[in-house]
Amino acid sequence: MHELYILNAKQVALDKSICQMHNCEFNFYGNPKESSPFINSTDPEKNQQYDGKNMALFEEEIDTIPMVSSLLSSLANYSNLPQGSKEHEEAENNEGSRKKPVQAPRMGTLMGVYLPCLQNILGVILFLRMTWMVGIGGVIEAFIIVLMCCSTTMLTAISMSAIATNGVVPAGGAYYMISRSLGPEFGGAVGICFYLGTTFAGAMYILGCIEILLVYIVPQAAVFKMEGLEGAEAEAAMLNNMRVYGTLVLSFMAIVVFVGVKYVNKLALVFLACVICSILAVYAGVIKTAFEPPVFPVCVLGNRTLVWKGFDVCAKVIERENATVTTKLWRLFCDSEFLNATCDSYFTNNNITEIQGIPGIMSGILRDNLFGNYMDKGAFIEKLGLPSVDEPDSIPTNTNRYVLADVTSFFTMLVGIYFPSVTGIMAGSNRSGDLQDAQKSIPIGTILAITTTSIIYMSSVLLFGSCIEGTVLRDKFGEAVRGNLVIGTLAWPSPWVIVFGSFFSTCGAGLQSLTGAPRLMQAIARDGIVPFLRVFGNGKANGEPTWALLLTACICESGILIASLDNVAPILSMFFLMCYMFVNLACAVQTLLRTPNWRPRFKFYHWTLSFLGMSLCLSLMFICSWYYAIVAMGIAGCIYKYIEFRGAEKEWGDGIRGLSLSAARFALMRLEEGPPHTKNWRPQILVLVSMDSELNVEQPRLLSLTNQLKAGKGLTIVGTALEGTYLENHPQGQQAEQSLRKLMEAEKVKGFCQVVISSNMRDATSHLVQAGGLGGLLHNTVLACWPRNWKQAEDHQNWRNFIELVRETTAASKALLVPKNISAFPSNGERFTEGQIDVWWIVHDGGMLMLLPFLLRQHKVWRKCKMRIFTVAQMDDNSIQMKKDLTTFLYHLQMKVSTAVTTQLSVTEEPAASSKEEKPEEEEQLIHDQSTNPPTPATPQSPSAEAETPGTAVQMTWTEAKCDGEQAKPIGATTPEAIKDLFNMKPEWENLNQSNLRRMHTALRLNEVIIKKSQEARLVLLNMPGPPKNRTGDENYMEFMEVLTEGLNRVLLVRGGGREVITIYS
Repeated sequence: MHELYILNAKQVALDKSICQMHNCEFNFYGNPKESSPFINSTDPEKNQQYDGKNMALFEEEIDTIPMVSSLLSSLANYSNLPQGSKEHEEAENNEGSRKKPVQAPRMGTLMGVYLPCLQNILGVILFLRMTWMVGIGGVIEAFIIVLMCCSTTMLTAISMSAIATNGVVPAGGAYYMISRSLGPEFGGAVGICFYLGTTFAGAMYILGCIEILLVYIVPQAAVFKMEGLEGAEAEAAMLNNMRVYGTLVLSFMAIVVFVGVKYVNKLALVFLACVICSILAVYAGVIKTAFEPPVFPVCVLGNRTLVWKGFDVCAKVIERENATVTTKLWRLFCDSEFLNATCDSYFTNNNITEIQGIPGIMSGILRDNLFGNYMDKGAFIEKLGLPSVDEPDSIPTNTNRYVLADVTSFFTMLVGIYFPSVTGIMAGSNRSGDLQDAQKSIPIGTILAITTTSIIYMSSVLLFGSCIEGTVLRDKFGEAVRGNLVIGTLAWPSPWVIVFGSFFSTCGAGLQSLTGAPRLMQAIARDGIVPFLRVFGNGKANGEPTWALLLTACICESGILIASLDNVAPILSMFFLMCYMFVNLACAVQTLLRTPNWRPRFKFYHWTLSFLGMSLCLSLMFICSWYYAIVAMGIAGCIYKYIEFRGAEKEWGDGIRGLSLSAARFALMRLEEGPPHTKNWRPQILVLVSMDSELNVEQPRLLSLTNQLKAGKGLTIVGTALEGTYLENHPQGQQAEQSLRKLMEAEKVKGFCQVVISSNMRDATSHLVQAGGLGGLLHNTVLACWPRNWKQAEDHQNWRNFIELVRETTAASKALLVPKNISAFPSNGERFTEGQIDVWWIVHDGGMLMLLPFLLRQHKVWRKCKMRIFTVAQMDDNSIQMKKDLTTFLYHLQMKVSTAVTTQLSVTEEPAASSKEEKPEEEEQLIHDQSTNPPTPATPQSPSAEAETPGTAVQMTWTEAKCDGEQAKPIGATTPEAIKDLFNMKPEWENLNQSNLRRMHTALRLNEVIIKKSQEARLVLLNMPGPPKNRTGDENYMEFMEVLTEGLNRVLLVRGGGREVITIYS
């Protein structure tokens, strides 16, 4: 027992006079006061209620944190429950008068849970199909079916009790519990399935009502007469009658529900009384059979059961006044009433036997009914043990005189038909708002109701098998017992007790379904998780779900048009089983996750019981009908995906979110075990964007490129840096984060966004690179734009920050992607119908240059572009062998490359004049620009002469002072190794001026070759050289990059992360 210590504020408050000395104000300095027991909630009307509460120590935070007293008061009197149907009617009756709403009286366990569950569980299947199920499946198999179904609902009730006692459950019942436990996707999918199940249950009850009316009460009321019809014609007439009367009854019930559900609520006890009286009449009749069995003779010809209709005596002839006289039965099988008449051959060859239809509980008939007797449609219902003489190859005649099987029966069919008789266990949880103590009443009432009904069903199986003849049990419509309801033949004092009791109970159950289903749809619609259903959240002024009722009536009519109770029952079995399965799943998930807020008052549950219940539900779904199960799961799956992509985002603290957190934690811990294998490597991208003064992203095309690169999936973090202090700039940070989220949604980039605020942009960017990601889920690639207008004085710091970013990514072993001229890159809506993606593979970077175009070509923007690869050979390389090796390498990589080109570069005075022509006969180009006459020290070249070459038209930022002494330096020092020197990040910087000149010269030559081969390419991917270690050469490095990429429309500069990212091995 927890001890509660309540500290009186008066005992610790400052003296008011002392507080006044310090200018304390009891109105909390005008700050907004706490208005509700929930944090960060305000209500101006209640601002005065916390004045003078001696809470000066906390007065500056009183608008965001509540006082304990107000919190306890509001939570203890929590009443945020939607109006029930009873309150709707009271509100409707009070039109024109402003009366205080009358609170509905709170109900206890008996009236609020036990009896409603009893009424919903016991119903049409018990009265119309239970005896037939025992006769067809036998007592043993019928008992197994009942045990399986009742065990399923009992386990589901245990799980439901745990969920329902974990907190307040407003109206919505199973939908509310599942959606708040498994999330809106599961909740919406299962909620709609539960709604469909409840709606089809209404159709089943109405069809049962019409069957009782037309078969047992007033058969002459049939619109389509069945007299004289046989086989398919008689069946079609019966189905049409069901459709006509079913539609009329549905319309009448819908009008009653629309006019006012108060009539339904008032009649609920009457309908319940009918059910209880009917069941008591059956038990009383069973007891009576032990002493005086009722007289219900069954007439059998040979071993075939006859329809007791059109005759009064079960005999061919009788003795009357010393004469043998034919009976009415004779005239049914013969062409005249005389003894010499021509009769049916089977009638002639077999004897008539009259047996007792209800031999009684002491008769020992149970032994004959223990095992099943499944039949095909149209088969004769036969009495086992009686002789039968049938001519071989004879065609049966007068089949309408015999009791025939109307459907082909098998075990799984019986399961599907029976399961709806155990549904209705949610009736108590649906009324949680009307209960005095819902957390106590729901578990006790529901479990007691299931226990009671389970005992009734199991005992019924045994009693029916012990009291009723097997031929009568297999007679679905009681044709052998003068058209009486089979279960009615067992009732005391009269079969009509059962007939009228079952009729009114099915009517009541149908009305309850038409009342509950629209409210369930209204709850789903008002949650807003399925956008196209929002219209059904509207209704009358008092909240009655008018539009949802109309939808329910239409769906119910589709069930009535099926017209067969046996065909409708498996449909709603699927939907209820799916609902119960997810109730068990919800309880199991919450239990296994051990979330802090999972504290059910009901303690008699365990996750193993929930998993057993879930397994039983899934098994029963496929046992009932595997194709119905697949259709039902398909419907639920489609709804789930629709809500996931189009529905409103909800955060209900559901178990799936908790399961995701647990799975994420487990996965992150696994990732910590070591770096990923090369086959599992994929770009985990940190996208660095900048914000303008309005906190909008300056480079939205950067996210378009990110989307196009994400064919490899993986992690995406979009980060930005803001300058300032966190305390002062926190609102701007939130605004920037919202801006990033909107742009990510618009560009369909799935990932995370991160905003870092620091005193300077350099540190903020460094923080993003260092701290992005979590555990083993870290970014391995950084995507950043080339700094625009870097030559301008006001952007001086931007390019220095960029170079520092390059150095940091290299130090952190992360790949770097730098798109140049990002505004020219295509958006996600553009399509390239042709063109090339050119890859200039100059140095090996671990395979990034090979992987990136492959990823890009998975996207619809680049899908039709072809890929070309260019390599640069040195003077001492075998170009032809290099080309062959390149082709083999690409073949093993399974990459489709249109051309593989090997280029050998010379560093001469006239770079364009020394290049050889392409060989037309070669399919793959081979450019062999050899420097056969390299410059010697004896032929110095002055800077002025160098300036006359076409490449030096590029604007240079270095000064003349940097070139002093250049005339004395021979250009012969520029050897082919200069190409490698550009990319090896280890230049010799002792002679700075000559090094700069060599690098610029090499950049010019490379640019000329790239322009010549790739100027028309849609995209050029190029190795990005590293910056100099000596920071005094940073500005020259930017010049080199400009010269290297001049004249190209779209360039993606790539630096590898120091590890292999592709492999030729499987």
